[in-house]
Amino acid sequence: MIKHTEIILASGSQTRRDLMNRLGLQYRCIAPDIDESPHGEIHADELARRLAFEKAQLIAGQYPNAIVIGSDQVAWREHAPQDFIGKPLTVEHAIAQLQANSGQSLYFSTALSVQQQSSSFEHTLVEQYQVKFRTLQLDEIKRYIAQDQPLQCAGSFKCEQLGISLFEQMIGADQTTLMGMPVMQLCRILRQLGIPLP
Repeated sequence: MIKHTEIILASGSQTRRDLMNRLGLQYRCIAPDIDESPHGEIHADELARRLAFEKAQLIAGQYPNAIVIGSDQVAWREHAPQDFIGKPLTVEHAIAQLQANSGQSLYFSTALSVQQQSSSFEHTLVEQYQVKFRTLQLDEIKRYIAQDQPLQCAGSFKCEQLGISLFEQMIGADQTTLMGMPVMQLCRILRQLGIPLP
């Protein structure tokens, strides 16, 4: 069992905070300031893995006794893992993303990195999740965006809210992977570190 002083979520994401809150653990959030642009990666898995690792590494370097959790997610369409889909940020871009998603399969590469510098512990992994969009009409897309405001969400939807209405099928081992952090894998790693979870 590894002794720890605290758990830190290396993220400023409210969604990841909500996922952490499910576990009932005491933790705090510190948002890492890293460059999230691609550095020559040719697959979404590679980019997500690097970003999750760097987020955790930066905070673990500042708090070497803490268990630090970093996570990142990259979206991509079927057969195009090299074409990364980012956050739309504007209504116009969200409309364009959802029009492009209509009738298509969208994949999410979600990376998790758990690090504790003082014990030299580091475990980084990538999980994938797939959603199949139904055929979407423009008026449906506009109504959805107005209600859910998914402008900070890659792929332009919030699956935990009304975004579920856009899908025909969801395929993956753990729905939290789609939400931005694979919590089942996180629980497994935290148990390895001696954190009591049911």
